[in-house]
Amino acid sequence: MREEYMIFTDVSADIDKEFAKEKDIHFIAMNYTLGEEERHCDGIEDEEILKRFYDGQRDGDFTKTSQISPANYMEAWEPYVKEGTSILYLSLSGGLSGTFQSSNLAARDLMEEYEGVSIISVDSLAATGGMGLLAEAAVFNREKGMSIEENAEWLDNNKMRINHWFMVEDLMYLKRGGRVSAATALVGTTLNIKPILTINSEGKLPNIDKKRGVKAALNRLFELYQASSKEAEQEFENTIYLVHADDSMKVEMLEKRIMEANPNAIVKKMMLSPIIGAHVGPGMAAVIHWGQERTQ
Repeated sequence: MREEYMIFTDVSADIDKEFAKEKDIHFIAMNYTLGEEERHCDGIEDEEILKRFYDGQRDGDFTKTSQISPANYMEAWEPYVKEGTSILYLSLSGGLSGTFQSSNLAARDLMEEYEGVSIISVDSLAATGGMGLLAEAAVFNREKGMSIEENAEWLDNNKMRINHWFMVEDLMYLKRGGRVSAATALVGTTLNIKPILTINSEGKLPNIDKKRGVKAALNRLFELYQASSKEAEQEFENTIYLVHADDSMKVEMLEKRIMEANPNAIVKKMMLSPIIGAHVGPGMAAVIHWGQERTQ
């Protein structure tokens, strides 16, 4: 009989909504603010809410997020572990947040209190759709009969094959998060510079290139996708996430080029969660896919 365990991630992940619902993927909630409004996000936000979030950013509303505490994890997990259900959790990259550390503290305390259950946290070293692709793989592995320990080991061994390539529209959001200097943000915005970023092997967010104008930036994302792609070993590795911060035209342009280059691709388009959107701003576009291992 296949071991029963639940798969959790948190709401900084972007994942196909129907897949998450069908496969019973659970989310750790987070809070975020838009201007004076504070919202409790406990799953995939509706598109109407997301559009209002990005419209608010465009109108100058300040946005921020709060980190998940060990107490938040314990509150979410305890109802399940006290019934004997184990939990496999995919966290936001430890290079971007302290959530992985918080989840481990909560897991330790709960496993001390409830013997016989396993709570395993995997540092995804990913964000947004990268977490979504790993969650899809975790479901596939569970359905194949992998134990929770085997699944966690597989995810750890394969997470470096998730590639993230994205552009941002407005450097001022990266400036607020300390990713670029105020002078760089001002000059870049004035000259219509679009930075190209990735998530590296340490789970951090380096700026790897810059292009003037949206068209050149999207061309660069496609080039990076092509250069880092490889033939899929398993069916789920054909899935590509195109994530956007309320700018669907960008990902539609990317989808067309990707499908021409790779007719076997399974492209899933979705809006960026407000948790990550608070730090990159409206207009962001990303290509996230399985491919060659990250070496940066």
